[in-house]
Amino acid sequence: MKLRPNSRTLALSLLMVAEAGAAHAQSAALDPSGSGAIVSAVGWIQGTLLGNVATSLAVIAVGATGLGMLTGRIDWRRGATVILGCFIVFGAAAIVAGIKTAASGTGL
Repeated sequence: MKLRPNSRTLALSLLMVAEAGAAHAQSAALDPSGSGAIVSAVGWIQGTLLGNVATSLAVIAVGATGLGMLTGRIDWRRGATVILGCFIVFGAAAIVAGIKTAASGTGL
């Protein structure tokens, strides 16, 4: 019996080839010249979005959402969406680090 690859196995093999090529491309140019200004600008944006003001706003949002859920003014699905969104925003650095570790194939 001859086995023919279906679309799922074909897609997985193409994904593996693309990941290998992307890993090779990343190792070739990790930090291109002239990117210092962009890196510092992104660092400033990250500090602004995850700083004291953003933390205070997230605490107020979670508190207001919890109060609204407690009184029945906000349904549980919308409340869970707000709280999950806060986790994603503040855990974004850890999430990306985990994805990069998984993509590179190296352990912790």
